[in-house]
Amino acid sequence: MTLFEIAQLIVRIALAVVFVAMGALHFVPGPSRGMAAMVPPALRVVRPSILVALTGLCELAGGVGLLIPATRVAAAICLAVFLVAVFPANAYAAGKTDRFGVFATPLVPRAILQVVLIALCVFCAL
Repeated sequence: MTLFEIAQLIVRIALAVVFVAMGALHFVPGPSRGMAAMVPPALRVVRPSILVALTGLCELAGGVGLLIPATRVAAAICLAVFLVAVFPANAYAAGKTDRFGVFATPLVPRAILQVVLIALCVFCAL
C-alpha cells in the first residue's frame, strides 16, 4: 500500500464513522425533531420528518458504502452531492441557536465544513 492509499483508507474510515453516526442521529427522537425543524419552508412540500429519515438513510448508506471497495467511489460521489443538497437546511438554521441549538452552526463555519467534507469525499473517490 502506498502512502496515498493509506491516507485514503484513513479518511474513508473517518468519514464512514462520521456519516454513520450522523445518519443514526436522524432516527433519535430529539435530534430528529431538531433536524425536521431545520427544513426550510420552501422544501416542506414533503413532511420534514420524511426528509429527515431519507437524509439519514442516505448518510448511513453512504458511510457504509465508503467501506465497501465495489461501492466506495459511488458512495463518495453521492455523499459529496448529498452535502450540497442538504446545505440549504444548514443555511436556513445558521445562527438560529435559540431555535435549533447545536444544529445552528453559523453560516461561514458551516460552509467551510461542507467544503472540507466535500473535498474529503472527492479524495476518497480518487
